[in-house]
Amino acid sequence: MNPNQSAWLDRAGKVRSEDQFDVSELDRWLRVHVDGLPPGLPKVSQYAKGASNRTYLLSYGEKQYVMRRPPLGDKAKSAHNMAREYRIQEALAEAGVAVPKMLGLCEDPSVIGQEFYVMAHVEGLILRANPPKGLDLDQQHAHALCQSAIDQLIQLHSSPIEGTALSQIGKGEGYNRRQIDGWRDRFQKAKTWNVQSARSVMAWLDERCPDEVSLCVIHGDFRLDNLVLKPNFHDVNEPVEIRAILDWELATIGDPLMDLGNSMAYWVQADDDFYFRGFRRQPTHIDGMWTRQQVVDHYCTERGLSTDDWPFYEVYGLFRLAVIVQQIYHRYHHRQTSNRQLRHLWVAVNYLLWRCRRVMRAHRA
Repeated sequence: MNPNQSAWLDRAGKVRSEDQFDVSELDRWLRVHVDGLPPGLPKVSQYAKGASNRTYLLSYGEKQYVMRRPPLGDKAKSAHNMAREYRIQEALAEAGVAVPKMLGLCEDPSVIGQEFYVMAHVEGLILRANPPKGLDLDQQHAHALCQSAIDQLIQLHSSPIEGTALSQIGKGEGYNRRQIDGWRDRFQKAKTWNVQSARSVMAWLDERCPDEVSLCVIHGDFRLDNLVLKPNFHDVNEPVEIRAILDWELATIGDPLMDLGNSMAYWVQADDDFYFRGFRRQPTHIDGMWTRQQVVDHYCTERGLSTDDWPFYEVYGLFRLAVIVQQIYHRYHHRQTSNRQLRHLWVAVNYLLWRCRRVMRAHRA
């Protein structure tokens, strides 16, 4: 690996004060459950990305591992289930999906105060809002990245379920209706005085909720910044390689178009308005990147699906994202976290609801 490529690798930083834990207790548990640990306590650093589950890098010299645990404070009953996230990835690995190797699950909260799991560290590049300095993501590579990422999503949605542990993670038919009802309830529970009621959006989704086009394994948060890439963008002759897909806390059995709608809510393109471009978290705006419509057309063509009902999935994805952002803001609003980066998220919630209504107006029945 040349020096430029090394500089592109994803790095962890200082652990936030509110996210610290007893490292010696963690080390004691690891020595029982993970083979081959060198002597001494690990150096612990934290990945800054994410306002949901916390992700840490544990460095025992050259040996590196990753730990995931929930945030502190109140949380939705079904959220941040470490055992579920761990077992889903175990099953996906057996199905050939690119996930990190699972190494150990701790369901005893007395160890570090919460449940957690440990997995192998996958070294690579994660593309966040902008490519790292020195990485010139040209049109050819941008196009190839989009195709590789969406083809990975198609592969995930084609993974076998029957006869595997994955058959136990969903609730069967009625997924779409449960999602509309569930996200509506979560929004109402997390609502604060400074966000809109969203009644028109929730009613629109309720009236137009279709049956599932199929039931398959869905990620729930499939984005470019949840992909670990081989940092080989200096070579135009090498294909884009996705080494691992991360962040499986929302995975389940559901409608693939609902999953695609989730992804497109994050897909900010070059011609979007100033505010939407402002909270872009992946480099989907650069030359060569597909538009949302190109992504949808490619996905639906490859899977033989109609795009007639796409406005429903688009509004659903935007509303769901609004609820997720509101849940995060709710924790800050009620002083369950001191992270001041969250203090203006209520504005983003109102904006996302506006985008929902814009799509609704453009597709009135």
